[in-house]
This record gives sequence, C-alpha cells and structure tokens, in this order.
Amino acid sequence: MTDTEYLNMALAKMHPGQWFGFSSKDQSYATLIVHDSSITKPTEDVVNTKVQELKDADTARANARISGKQKLKDLGLDDAEIKALMGA
Repeated sequence: MTDTEYLNMALAKMHPGQWFGFSSKDQSYATLIVHDSSITKPTEDVVNTKVQELKDADTARANARISGKQKLKDLGLDDAEIKALMGA
C-alpha cells in the first residue's frame, strides 16, 4: 500500500463519513483540505501516529500469516495443502 493510501485510510478511520481532499496532485498532509467545517484538521503528528498504527497492523497480519504457514509445514502439511487451506 502506498503512503497516500495509508493517509486516506487513516483519515477515514479517524473521521468516518467525513470527506477530505488535497489542494494539489501531491496528496500529502501538507496539501490536506478538510471539507467539513464541523471538524478541525487533525495535527500531522496525530495523522502520522494513525498511519503508523495501520502499517504496524499490516505487518503483524503478514507476519502471522508467515508464522501460520510455517506451523502448518511443521505439522507435516505440504505447500499444496497449505494453499488449499489458506488460499496462498
């Protein structure tokens, strides 16, 4: 996932249903526009913290998948059986 996708996902999780935009093609915090006057623009630190939480969660899921595959191999399953169970 790209940094822009993480930024958009973080904003959506922080303010569900709210619409944010960007003032240029450079979709970064610096060009972030809040289109709802009932909320204030979150600070860059708050947004970066949420982005990092999302990245950490993705990493944890990937690591759990790798660990799970290895545990299945340790139980004697072959790659075809693991793929049938996990879809990958």
